[in-house]
Amino acid sequence: MEQNGIKRKIDRARKSTGVVEVQGAAKAWKLALARSARDTIGLELTITNLRQTRSSLAELLEMPPERALLAMLEGPKEGLGLLVISPEILAGIVEIQMIGRVNTSAPIARRPTRTDAAMVSGMIDKALKSLELDLTQSNDLPWASGFRYASFLEDARPLALLLEDTTFQALMADVSLADGARVGQILLALPADGRGAMPKSVEPPPSRAAEMVFGAALGEQIMGAKAEIVSVLARVSLPLETILNLKIGEPLVLNDATLDKICLEGRDGLRLATGKLGQNGGMRAIRITAEGEMAPPQPVASVTKPTQPNAKPSTIPDIKKAG
Repeated sequence: MEQNGIKRKIDRARKSTGVVEVQGAAKAWKLALARSARDTIGLELTITNLRQTRSSLAELLEMPPERALLAMLEGPKEGLGLLVISPEILAGIVEIQMIGRVNTSAPIARRPTRTDAAMVSGMIDKALKSLELDLTQSNDLPWASGFRYASFLEDARPLALLLEDTTFQALMADVSLADGARVGQILLALPADGRGAMPKSVEPPPSRAAEMVFGAALGEQIMGAKAEIVSVLARVSLPLETILNLKIGEPLVLNDATLDKICLEGRDGLRLATGKLGQNGGMRAIRITAEGEMAPPQPVASVTKPTQPNAKPSTIPDIKKAG
């Protein structure tokens, strides 16, 4: 029983000290670093832990380890930030670009050079840009946006003069390269007063009531639109000369016209339905009897020139008479 009690206490202690999920800029920076290392130099970079703090300039100056690479960042409104890469992580970044792999042996103790800075500047800029894009709608965007690599410092002593005496947002990441071949830290420190772009506001989705009102208004507009339908009693073929000489009151013979078989067509000539001629409320009306098969439009005209002045009808354009 005593052993079971001790085991439960150990389990509770493990749960209470579990890793806390980071949010906002910290979460975005975690993803941005890994993405930029993979995309720019093909390096597998994993952040095992990340801490975000608000630090004064004095506190920030105590954070960089010895022989770390110090990259100055330039941002909006002449703001300056700092990105620090520990010697172990810097060695892995250089190795993956020089020999295509990360060594597991301890790196040689040396001071970073401008060549080292040039080899990491692309990765830094891509990570900062990715951080900015991921925070488009976040309240962290004003202080985390607009910064890019500017220069390299060979020594940490000028930092006290270059950086403003203000509060900084500091993101300290514990980093593992190539499945633990190199472990170290990357520190990002930016002014906390927020000089960058403001987050974009997100419009709330329309409510169900607003969607219903919009749908009703749209339906009213669509259903109120007019559509012209032509009722065709019959078609006749006449010589062009006869058509040109038609006079008011002159009768036309409709050989195939029937009142119980009227074709309804759209303006494009497609057959829509068939119906019967009748009355409704004292007005002429057509009662639809069956849906006609959709047919291609009839040809507009095919004129046959008559051989004689008073030639009889042969094959001339179809004339539609609507009723």
